[in-house]
Amino acid sequence: MISNEISFLLPEIQAYLAGLPVKRAWLLGTCPQGREESGSGIGILFQYAEGEEGAPLAAVSHIAVVLGKLLRRPVDLFEDDCLLPFATGNRCGERILIYEKDMTTAKDQYTSIEICAGAGGQALGLEKAGFTHVKLVEYEKDYCECLRRNRPQWDVQCLDVHHFDGTPFRGRIDLLAGGVPCPPFSVAGKQLGAEDERDLFPQMLRLVREINPRVVMIENVRGLLDPKFDAYRQNILKELEDLGYRPHIQLLNASDYGVPQLRPRVVIVGIRKDLHDLFAFPEKRSEETLTVGETLFDLMSANGWRQASEWKTKANKIAPTLVGGSKKHGGPDLGPSRARRAWAELGVDGKGVANEAPAADFEGMPRLTPRMLARLQGFPDDWDFGTKKTTACRMIGNAFPPPVAMKVGLQIRKVLDYEKCTYSRSKKEVSSRTAV
Repeated sequence: MISNEISFLLPEIQAYLAGLPVKRAWLLGTCPQGREESGSGIGILFQYAEGEEGAPLAAVSHIAVVLGKLLRRPVDLFEDDCLLPFATGNRCGERILIYEKDMTTAKDQYTSIEICAGAGGQALGLEKAGFTHVKLVEYEKDYCECLRRNRPQWDVQCLDVHHFDGTPFRGRIDLLAGGVPCPPFSVAGKQLGAEDERDLFPQMLRLVREINPRVVMIENVRGLLDPKFDAYRQNILKELEDLGYRPHIQLLNASDYGVPQLRPRVVIVGIRKDLHDLFAFPEKRSEETLTVGETLFDLMSANGWRQASEWKTKANKIAPTLVGGSKKHGGPDLGPSRARRAWAELGVDGKGVANEAPAADFEGMPRLTPRMLARLQGFPDDWDFGTKKTTACRMIGNAFPPPVAMKVGLQIRKVLDYEKCTYSRSKKEVSSRTAV
């Protein structure tokens, strides 16, 4: 029997596992060594598909750390029937299957189109939530190459969204999503709003009209909620209503959803009015979120840095907001003076980005590498941003954290799943009446 507290987490555990080379996973009862009778812990047993080398150690250990903090009990990880090196307990009790790679068939998948796809943060999160991307539209060549490199199966259209025609997809898409450019509303820019040529809200609304998706999801920066944009924001919501949607809008902070970073983002979700509007934004669970030190310790100590443990203790908070900047920004760094001071409090030199982790005898404050930045943004360690450091840092800093997108996507799925169940029940009722 799975406890209620663990049952509540299963959809997110399953979505997380979907992004790893895991074939099956079981929940186990575990007990500390020498205390086999206690059964006080829990464990997760992984089985990998044939030919797979296994999930990255950091990825599976992250599951244990998060669950352990949330459930306040030991969580051990097992690989097939062998204990992983960092596991501390022995397996005891029954296995309960909680994940199987092929348990979700094609008919259970929902379709999506995403514009302004960037380096794939939102697309990756929605994929983990069970959405199949029919098209991804992105303008910048480097970003398109990044998407194709990491997901060759995705159909990436590298073109200006003004030239993307949504009419061939009318009535065929469950979700239209997009993180439209933030400079028109960002406090780091001039906040020109509708007067900024980069404002792509009109294009998103055009595609809503052409495609008529069941659900719309739009992401932008906190500046969209500034009083100076009240009229513009209300106009967007009214247009969605006029197009047949019930809009929901909320400010989400990534650190409330497992991302170790202060990253507030506005998310608008529109539910088409012919659907039962059961949508609710995901619940905040900041207790799951690791500190910068906990998140990056293995990467920071990769070259044997002797002060890594001391640094981990100091980096005991979440990170400031990562910045991507524009092409005009220059070399990669961690933001303006105020942000650099916040990084310094965590023991990080924010004046630049390093090529590799500090050496064994390094003294002073280390700089983060692009891979470290990507992990702070919630990307998996195997997501390839290319070899151009400045471009990679811009991709990472401008991304929507995949874990946040996944959790919003799971909430959207609840609406679509309900409709599927309702439709299935109604078909059975009609069939039953016809049989009589």
